[in-house]
Amino acid sequence: MESEKVYSHYNHTDSCHLLRWTARESYQFMYARPWEKVVQFYSNLVSRSTGASGLSELFTTKKYEMTNVMENADSSNEKEVTGVASKDKEKGRGGRWNRVTFKIALSYHGGSFDGWQKQPGLNTVQGAVEKSLGQFVDEKKAKQLKERSLPIEGCAVVAGRTDKGVTALQQVCSFYTWRKDVTTGDIKEAIDEVVRRKLVVLAVSKVSREFHPNFSAKWRRYLYIFPLEEENLKENSDSTTPQNRSSFPDCDVKESPSSSQLDVQSMSDHPEAMPSDNSNEESSSLDEQEQGDGILIPTMKPQSFSVSKVDQLLRQLEGKMLSYKMFARDTQASRNMGPATECFMFHCRAEETTLPSTDKESEGGIKVMCVELVANRFLRKMVRVLVATAIREAAAGVEQDALITLMDATCRRATAPPAPPDGLCLVDVGYDEFKREKCFILD
Repeated sequence: MESEKVYSHYNHTDSCHLLRWTARESYQFMYARPWEKVVQFYSNLVSRSTGASGLSELFTTKKYEMTNVMENADSSNEKEVTGVASKDKEKGRGGRWNRVTFKIALSYHGGSFDGWQKQPGLNTVQGAVEKSLGQFVDEKKAKQLKERSLPIEGCAVVAGRTDKGVTALQQVCSFYTWRKDVTTGDIKEAIDEVVRRKLVVLAVSKVSREFHPNFSAKWRRYLYIFPLEEENLKENSDSTTPQNRSSFPDCDVKESPSSSQLDVQSMSDHPEAMPSDNSNEESSSLDEQEQGDGILIPTMKPQSFSVSKVDQLLRQLEGKMLSYKMFARDTQASRNMGPATECFMFHCRAEETTLPSTDKESEGGIKVMCVELVANRFLRKMVRVLVATAIREAAAGVEQDALITLMDATCRRATAPPAPPDGLCLVDVGYDEFKREKCFILD
């Protein structure tokens, strides 16, 4: 019987492999941040019902124009829906062509829900929305659900499922019914009654029967906010010890004691190992020891990275159709190969800015790095893995094509563990052609 292969870590062979963080080191670096400030910032945006336009306060030079949401009011779609209905009547179409389809734009706080997808015993966005839509289900479907001893709920189809902890500012879903007496105002009022301030309806409109929030979408936009300041690492040392392996999701790496490991407690005991005050710059000096043939082996890995370097790495992905299977997690084996893993990146940038303070007593905010990604589609946890890997590679000082080179890897351990979900936000979903000038981060 063939013995099971043990992976200590992915064997990088480039010139920077000695400076690259291990999976555990990357995890510790990502989670030692004041994420509660980012979570509170997103929570305030959702409660104010500003949608994606609220993010403009992060980028003072760019004022975002809300599109694909408020423009689809009842009046603007009335002619389109009426025209489609008349054509269907002329062609003698029946069945699903007689139903009324509603497009719903939602904003919800990720920290208040267990993700989008409905799951038994969990507080999910889909569960809350479908429960509120149950009162608009037609009599035939309500009877069928009752006969099967199922709760009378509506069916909401979404543009893209978000994980637990991920916020959405302009998520799009659809709902259809054969009842003709249901209005957009009724749906908005019903959903708004579910979880006030944590789940907000931005707009509801009647759309064509052919509209599908997922398949009709041409692009999705995500924003990741990464704090450049660190928390007190001693407070987090207990949760990042090797004994507590359950606190390392997606980090099943088996490391030997001889591997270059950064222990949180030892970092706090040695000031020279702590990140500098200006955490967006690369460490200029590293302790080195000579080992055989005059080769210098670094004894301490870099503890900071350059935002401009992350931006350079990400820009290499723009305008290319690439397979991101190495940056995906929890995908089925049937989707690990071929076109199912290919994505086209329209826009991929990083920029340093200041996160506004949510505390009235404190002055100013904290420095953060914002990563803006726009693509035709995203794989499971792709954004979080891509951000974490870009930060890791930037800290190691790799070449600009490092992320593209990782596309050819054969093991997902070549990429970093996913960054925390707290910083991720689904900004909006586009159903028209992508226009770069509407992005937040521009040249």
